[in-house]
Amino acid sequence: MSATTTAIAPEAEAPTPRQSWGALLVLLAGIFITTLDFFIVNVAIPATQEDLHATPAAIQWVVAGFGLAVAAGLITAGRLGDIYGRRRMFAVGLGLFTLASAGCGLAGNAETLIAARVVQGAAAALLMPQVLGLINVLYVGGQRVKAFTAYGLAMGFAGVFGQLIGGALIQVDLFGLDWRSIYWINVPVGLVALALTPKLVPESRGEGGGTRLDLVGTALITLGLVAVVLPLVQGREQGWPLWTWLSLGVAPLLLGAFTLYQRGLASKGGAPLVDLVLFRERSFSVGITMALVYGLVNAAFFLILALYLQMGHGMSALDSGLLFIALGVGYFLSSAVSGQIAAKLGRQVLAVGASVQGVGHVVLVETLSTTDATLALIPGLALAGFGMGLVMGPMAETVLSGIRARHVGSAAGLLSTAQQVGGALGVALVGIVFYDTLGDAPTADTFGDAFVNGLWLLTAFCAVVAVLVQLLPSRRARAGADEAESVDADEAVDDSVKVAVPV
Repeated sequence: MSATTTAIAPEAEAPTPRQSWGALLVLLAGIFITTLDFFIVNVAIPATQEDLHATPAAIQWVVAGFGLAVAAGLITAGRLGDIYGRRRMFAVGLGLFTLASAGCGLAGNAETLIAARVVQGAAAALLMPQVLGLINVLYVGGQRVKAFTAYGLAMGFAGVFGQLIGGALIQVDLFGLDWRSIYWINVPVGLVALALTPKLVPESRGEGGGTRLDLVGTALITLGLVAVVLPLVQGREQGWPLWTWLSLGVAPLLLGAFTLYQRGLASKGGAPLVDLVLFRERSFSVGITMALVYGLVNAAFFLILALYLQMGHGMSALDSGLLFIALGVGYFLSSAVSGQIAAKLGRQVLAVGASVQGVGHVVLVETLSTTDATLALIPGLALAGFGMGLVMGPMAETVLSGIRARHVGSAAGLLSTAQQVGGALGVALVGIVFYDTLGDAPTADTFGDAFVNGLWLLTAFCAVVAVLVQLLPSRRARAGADEAESVDADEAVDDSVKVAVPV
């Protein structure tokens, strides 16, 4: 039994404390296991390849298939939440992800594993924007800041400690599962979260934005994103063949056609997949650009650090994962206080975080110039992690806080897409620098040089993020816009959002 209440966008009626934090824990469980799966799989690649007798190309698709499905599906998934209900789509995504995880754990050959990974990625894409959308709609004021801080902490913890968790699971070899345990661990977490979702998570959906999915827009944006991401994740390994350049050349045409179609559909009173009015808000348009640039940093950093430690120094997955603890400690400390710092500094917390992370990279470079002892990397890693924690949570709150509830699903999908595409682009760009420096006959010294060159590029990306923050509207300007938006919302019934709160 449920009671339905109506609240004016962009705020929804706040749930009770029990519902509030219970709902947040469920949502964070979903985002944790989906983010974890993006990072943890790298640790299990050698064991997986040996057990399944998989080719190098097949193993690449175990990683790439997941990322490609996530990037291609996020925007459509955000719109599905607006239309059919964010809690419903979260539950569908979580259930499908849990089922696909079991499929990965049961895979008897590489082809089955790849197929299950693609389904996992599609399910993660369906789930991720609903988490951001629900947090943005269900929490207000200080609760929203705390919720987004917790969101950033969960994502960062999964990313930073993914390698350590994976290495530990494989080392322990629980029930003789070996590499399969990294997938099976999702199943009990997913089942518990799925059972609690209808009891603790309120339903919400956008009103006034149409009830049909824009199928033409969905096809154009999916093909466009695949055309961008596919050559980025496969190009370097295949030596950048002709098809990769053709794909990258076609991508702008597809994305341009998508933009024109969305504009035309909106002018006719239709329901576009992405309402381009979102980009009239400077906080959103600049914020999306900032998220894309920041996405270049972390995935690439984790990759080149793991390669440097494991291949350059011969460390095991578990031993290198233990060194990641330094990064995680810095991240945890800053994430715990990022909400309070953001309350004082506003948008500048993002600039401070990006700058600190860049300084951490420079410290690592200076350390490598004087010693090759891996333990000497700890101060630089901790500093980089501290800066990372100041960016992750506040960024989502900064980009989404001014979005009307009717558009929050699409906006969350766009934000997540920018981060995913940024991650793929960062791995490609930094990978080119890293492997070009490494050469055909890598040694411990060339691994160190490759890591340093990659760090310099990542430092430049951090500096760009700090500059973009200055283009965001100030706290006073945003407060005035929010007040005007509230007045508009009071006069517009079609911008309301219905929230079904379980009782």
